[in-house]
Amino acid sequence: MRPSPGDLLVVDGRASVQFAGDRALTFRVVSVCDRPTYAGWVWLTGYVINRAGRATAKREVYVQLAGLHPAAIAPPAPRRQRNGDTGTSATGSASTHAAASPSRRRRRHWCHDRRNT
Repeated sequence: MRPSPGDLLVVDGRASVQFAGDRALTFRVVSVCDRPTYAGWVWLTGYVINRAGRATAKREVYVQLAGLHPAAIAPPAPRRQRNGDTGTSATGSASTHAAASPSRRRRRHWCHDRRNT
């Protein structure tokens, strides 16, 4: 199975020994690194999903493609709004305050920063 962004996967001991037993993860794929690795292995970036269906941590994992399998599809978790935040500005358009925050800027994945040498 070749994962793609948006896939919900179970990452367990079949994918890599570090995820065996109670260390297994439900993982939402954000990106798949296209840099060459050992045959049958891949770097994935994504979010660990808890039992409630919420993302709890962003991770990069190195796993065997043959060990990946789809997770049972859980319903999306309802999004909570902050107190007083309606999600729209005074003009009725969507709020962009989170996008402007420097702490929320997207960092580039390490495999995209490397140059071919």
